[in-house]
Amino acid sequence: MKLVKLIANLGYGSRKDVTQLFRAGRITDADGEVLYADDVVPYENIRVDEEPLDPPPGLVLMMNKPLNITCSRKDPGRVVYDLLPPRYNVRSPVLSSVGRLDRDTTGLLLFTDDGALLHRIISPKAQVSKVYEATLAQDLRGDEGELFASGTMMLESEKEPLAPAKLDVLGRRYARLTVTEGRYHQVRRMFAAAGNNVETLQRISVGSLTLGQLPIGEWRVLDASDVALIFAL
Repeated sequence: MKLVKLIANLGYGSRKDVTQLFRAGRITDADGEVLYADDVVPYENIRVDEEPLDPPPGLVLMMNKPLNITCSRKDPGRVVYDLLPPRYNVRSPVLSSVGRLDRDTTGLLLFTDDGALLHRIISPKAQVSKVYEATLAQDLRGDEGELFASGTMMLESEKEPLAPAKLDVLGRRYARLTVTEGRYHQVRRMFAAAGNNVETLQRISVGSLTLGQLPIGEWRVLDASDVALIFAL
């Protein structure tokens, strides 16, 4: 791919804008030598205003989503894309969230511009586990674990039972739930069907990938070893 198109696709501007960057000498190699639009240079050696290029297509990143942020591109309030660099919002291919966390749910949220990877992660066949920690409005009864693990639990308006899910009780009103599906508001609806309500909800892992020490509201680019953890048992 020619440099103008490559850099434009990363969101640095239209092709016309990027052409102007070349003419202004703002695109250089790692040694500071000015590059021209028809040069052939290794990706990692390209600089714009002396800064390395953003990650190439195939980007995967993880965010620690805050409360009251919507997983949408269009919303009257704040959206998750507001937390990313503006260029990331106009990349091509498009950077999309991998599934969603609702406005009142915090924690691990993935993004990628790799459509095949996105569908692999969310496909029910992959059975990628998602682990949530929930604070509940009422004490647990004691039979929720058996109910969630049964594989026969039905949610209102659903036609298929839920796949078995694992409940770990952490306190009278605090629990960890591991699911392998991604149905609409699934965790909240499961507890509601068991006669309880979720007050706070955080996703702490996807597969074997965890938030680690990532601060809330921050994000980081994942490497191949991180992505492999998503599919690790």
